[in-house]
Amino acid sequence: MRHILTSLIITLLSINIAVAATGDAEAGKTKSATCAGCHGANGIGISDTFPNLAGQHADYIVVQLNAFKSGERENSLMYSMAAGLSEQDMADLAAYFSALPRNGASQDTSATEASTSAATKAPTAYVPDPAAGKSLFELGDPSRNIASCIGCHGSEGNSKVLIYPNLANQHPEYIATQLMNFKNKDRINYAMNQFAGNMTNNEIADMAAYFADTAAVANVVSRRVTPSAPVTTEVIAGKTKAATCTACHGADGNSLVAIYPKLAGQHADYLVKQLQEFKSGARENAVMGPMASALSEQDMVEIASYFAAQKIIVADLEGSNIGKRLYLGGDAKRKITACVACHGVNGKGSGKAGFPVIAGQNEAYLKAQLMQFKNGERYNDYNSMMRSVASKLSASDMDELAKYMASMK
Repeated sequence: MRHILTSLIITLLSINIAVAATGDAEAGKTKSATCAGCHGANGIGISDTFPNLAGQHADYIVVQLNAFKSGERENSLMYSMAAGLSEQDMADLAAYFSALPRNGASQDTSATEASTSAATKAPTAYVPDPAAGKSLFELGDPSRNIASCIGCHGSEGNSKVLIYPNLANQHPEYIATQLMNFKNKDRINYAMNQFAGNMTNNEIADMAAYFADTAAVANVVSRRVTPSAPVTTEVIAGKTKAATCTACHGADGNSLVAIYPKLAGQHADYLVKQLQEFKSGARENAVMGPMASALSEQDMVEIASYFAAQKIIVADLEGSNIGKRLYLGGDAKRKITACVACHGVNGKGSGKAGFPVIAGQNEAYLKAQLMQFKNGERYNDYNSMMRSVASKLSASDMDELAKYMASMK
């Protein structure tokens, strides 16, 4: 609590300083000559590592300059730059940069080429998703204590609150760098440390990709998305080894044939267990038995990792109110345990506990598995849990449950 109060006091003092000094844009233009080396004469950073200052809120610029000067925000280059600035200098600089057009002008060609070349030399396995970045920016993720960014930074990054920076027209690489700094606590701000700390590296890349061109996804409706699994060496190797699986399960694990399960987004531990049991015969299947027999343990881990890293595609289905009630509440009179107890309210299950994702699974496959558990044709469940539950279900119960689970997102 002491750290939070101290941070608030420093911020308030910084704001008071910003208000106390009235900036002179013309004077700031002269004083900004040194800044132009990194931030450009027009306030547009010469590369993605330097933030655009053009059109940024003056109050925010003053607060940051004070933070660099005091050492509250650590950066060896900016510390030396800010150390000699008076309050009036800061106000003048802020007034100048805030008055510049936010779209700036074209950057120096050589700098752009150098930046492009650097980006080309360092490709990443993950391809950022700007639509996912937009969704996280606008909606946040309350389940992970990630607040909606739009409340402070405004629609499409156009902040209406002077102490919060505009993110619109900012270098996406700079945004990613600062989020990583907040995540790693190399840059200290209590709220941002919490939010960024709960973001994955891929989500940070998604957010940066969104601000690279907000207009490109302007018509995309934001929706909360499940964080992408990290791209590991197992995922990369598994993609090649999963080629044989695609005929039934789809290239990305989203089977288009209803009798075959979707594997996309399924828990890797669960998939490995199923492959092991197809191979050993503990789960009988005339197709999967021979397929799994040739797989090593490492093959199984890599294939499972690949499919776990994919995103499941869920169609807009009607669902079932009867199935929903049975899934969430069970039936005490018939001693039917609610599915939610193991598979969760959102149908995501628990990989470590051995409970699979069932949300969005193919309806025909779900019904077939329930029937197999009921008839004893499938018996690789823990402690006969699924056989016990399914034995009490009627054919109608299975129909309604399968409809509801297939519609879950």
